[in-house]
Amino acid sequence: MKIILLITLIASTSVFSYGQTQVGNSDFENWEAVAGDEEPNNWNSFLTAQGSVTWATANQIESSTDVRPGSTGTKSCRIFSRSVFGIVANGNVTLGIVNMGSATASSPDNYNTSLTADPNFSEALTDQPDSIVFWVKFNPGNGNDNARMKATMHGAYDYRDPEDAGSSAEVTATAVSNFPSTNGSWVRMAVPFDYSGPQTNNAFILVTFTTNEAAGGGTGSDELFIDDMELIYNPTTNGINETESNDFIVSLNNASNTINVQSDLSIEGEYVIYSTTGQSVQAGTLTSVIDFNEKPGVYFVKIVANDKTYSYKVLKN
Repeated sequence: MKIILLITLIASTSVFSYGQTQVGNSDFENWEAVAGDEEPNNWNSFLTAQGSVTWATANQIESSTDVRPGSTGTKSCRIFSRSVFGIVANGNVTLGIVNMGSATASSPDNYNTSLTADPNFSEALTDQPDSIVFWVKFNPGNGNDNARMKATMHGAYDYRDPEDAGSSAEVTATAVSNFPSTNGSWVRMAVPFDYSGPQTNNAFILVTFTTNEAAGGGTGSDELFIDDMELIYNPTTNGINETESNDFIVSLNNASNTINVQSDLSIEGEYVIYSTTGQSVQAGTLTSVIDFNEKPGVYFVKIVANDKTYSYKVLKN
């Protein structure tokens, strides 16, 4: 249940320094009794769902003492799926509210939404973080299935996930990760926000974790543990990070219209390329060669890898 709103953190680590807005209870340490079970403060599940099919809800969330390595806390969030007559209900936890409008899992009447008029089911956010990081341990019943995290910054509108036409028009930035089994181990993930709009200013953020990337997908034995989520902010000038690092060598080959990435570290992660106005023009999985066919100009390549965020300036002739 949502009883903690956004908080402002002033902290520093060996990697990041920030003094901007964070989501309350993003470490999932605080829980409250709800409908005879429990929910993490500031988050919601099927226990507080709305819609015509709420009669079919069951508890699919609990606190766990299985925490990520190095944690100073004692709890994580465990969500899990269940199967009833062959229909799989995915585990689901969100900063908004779960809407249950149909017994068919893939129906557009089933979605998570920000109820912007109700602070219990929406999360205000006007800052613009560069990325979102979180720890997960995903145990799918079928080893080929993916779990999902989606974070969307949006305007003052009751945005829903999955999106309808009205919601798509209200998006400022999105970070999405569909991730496979973590093989019984905790894994830290970093996902950059793609600021491709169409909105330019956000008022709220909706974050959702589910046990499968597709509604009704997976099996009745999927489980996902979540711990220590953070919004990462990097020093910016006009919204663009200009701090570079020698960890990577990033160069643009104008003859082949490619961006080349070299490093003694593992070249694994994500990237987003921004124009000088801060507009995202391209994003994807990091590789040593990135095709880049934008018009001439100065661009900034943001890399999220090795639990860090980097930014490099390139010139396209």
